[in-house]
Amino acid sequence: MRIPILVAATVLVSSFLATPSVQSPEDSGVRYAWPTSVSANGRYLLDQVGRPYLISGDSPQGLFVTMSQEQAEDYFADRRAGGFNALWINSLVPPDQGGHPDDATYDGITPFTKVGDLSTPNPAYWDRVEHMVAAARDEGLTIWLTPVETCGHLQLLRDNGIDKAHAFGQFLGRRFVKYPNIVWFNGCDLQTWQDPNDTALVQAVARGLKETDPAHLQTVELNYLTSGSLDDPTWRPYIKIDSAYTYYPTYAQVLKEYNRENPLPVYMVEANYEDEHDYTGPKTLRRQEYWTMTSGATGQLYGSGWTWQFKPGWESHVDTQGTREFRLMTELFRSSRWYDLVPDQDHKLLTAGYGTPNPWGSVNDNDYATAARTADGRLAVIYLPTARPITVDLSQLRPGAIAFWYDPTDGAYRLASPPVGRGQVTFTPPGRNHSGDDDWVLRIASFG
Repeated sequence: MRIPILVAATVLVSSFLATPSVQSPEDSGVRYAWPTSVSANGRYLLDQVGRPYLISGDSPQGLFVTMSQEQAEDYFADRRAGGFNALWINSLVPPDQGGHPDDATYDGITPFTKVGDLSTPNPAYWDRVEHMVAAARDEGLTIWLTPVETCGHLQLLRDNGIDKAHAFGQFLGRRFVKYPNIVWFNGCDLQTWQDPNDTALVQAVARGLKETDPAHLQTVELNYLTSGSLDDPTWRPYIKIDSAYTYYPTYAQVLKEYNRENPLPVYMVEANYEDEHDYTGPKTLRRQEYWTMTSGATGQLYGSGWTWQFKPGWESHVDTQGTREFRLMTELFRSSRWYDLVPDQDHKLLTAGYGTPNPWGSVNDNDYATAARTADGRLAVIYLPTARPITVDLSQLRPGAIAFWYDPTDGAYRLASPPVGRGQVTFTPPGRNHSGDDDWVLRIASFG
C-alpha cells in the first residue's frame, strides 16, 4: 500500500500547485474580477460573473496625497504582481496620517477650494484621485475608498453638518459611479459610533453615496481595540460587507461576526500591522491571517507601519517577508474551495490539541488552533500557531483523504504521517518550518 499512497500524494501536491484560482476572471472571459454582490448564504462576496471573490488587500491609506501619478502606477503594478487585488486608500489624509496641511497633496493641491468646506470640491484634486482610481482599475485592483475617514476628519463632518455631508456623498457617488473597482469604506476608527450625532453625519455621506452610486458595495469600520460593522445595527441598510477590526486574536472577532443572525460576508479589515502595534515578526501576521481564513472570512487586508502613511524610507519596506507570506496564504486558499469552508467551532474535526481559545490579549501569546472543513468532507484546513500533536477525526472527511503539512513561510508541502487514516488520528508537525518558527498548516483533501 505504501507505493500507491505516495504516488497519489505526489499527484495531489502537483494538483495543489497547478490548480488555478477559483476566482480567476479569465476563466469567464473577463480580464479582472471586482466584488459586486453577496453570496446567497451571506458568507462571501461574488464578482461580476458570480464567482467567489477572496479579498487580498493592502492598506496604503495615504497614497492619493503622497504620490505622483507615475509613482502610484508603479505601486499598483507592484501590488498586482505581489498577488494583491484590493487597496484601502483614504480620499482625505491629514498630516498625522502622512498627509499635509489642509489635506493637500505633496505638491499643494487641496481637496476643497475653501479649506474645510465640503461643498467646495476642488476639481484638480478629485481629477487626480480619479486618475489614480482608473490606474488601479487597469491593474485589476479594487479600491476600498474611504470618503471621509473619521479618525482625522470627524470634526470636519461636525463643522459642515448633515446637509453638506450628504451632498458630499452624492458628489463622490456621481464622480466615481462609472468605475467598477470601488468599495465605499465608511468610518475608519469611528470610536464615537455610539454617539447618534456622529453616526448621523457619517451615515449622511453613506446615504448620499447610495443615492448616486447604488451599485457599489459599502462597508464601515468602527472602533478599536475590537469591533465589527454590525455592532451598530443602524448601518445594515447601507452596508453589504462586515468589517472585523481587532488587535486581539483575529478568530474571535471574525467568528463573532460569522455567528450573527442574518450575517454579512465578514473580512478582517485591520489587525496588527507589520512593524507596528503588537508586531514581533512575520509570525504575528501569519497567526492573524490563517486564524481569519479558518474562521469563515471572505478575505482580509494586510497593513504595514511603513506604507499605510508612507513614512520616510518606506520604499525599502514594500516587498517584505510579510507580503510574501501573505501571498502564500492567499494562494493556498484560492487554490481550493475556501468559500465552502465552515469553521470547526464545536471541535468535531479537531478534537484534541487545539489549545485554549482566548478572545483577548496579545496575538503572540495565543496558542489556539483553528480549523475548518467543507460540508461534503472533501477538504479541511487546520492552523497550528504552535507545534504540538493534534487529533483529527477523519470520519468527518471522505475516506481516503490525504493529509499534508503546508509551510506558511515558503509554501512547501510535506506529506503528513500518517498520510491517510480512519477515525481519530494524531498528527505531529514536522519540526521547525523554513523560517525556523513552529507554526504549520495541516491540509487534508480528498480526490473523490
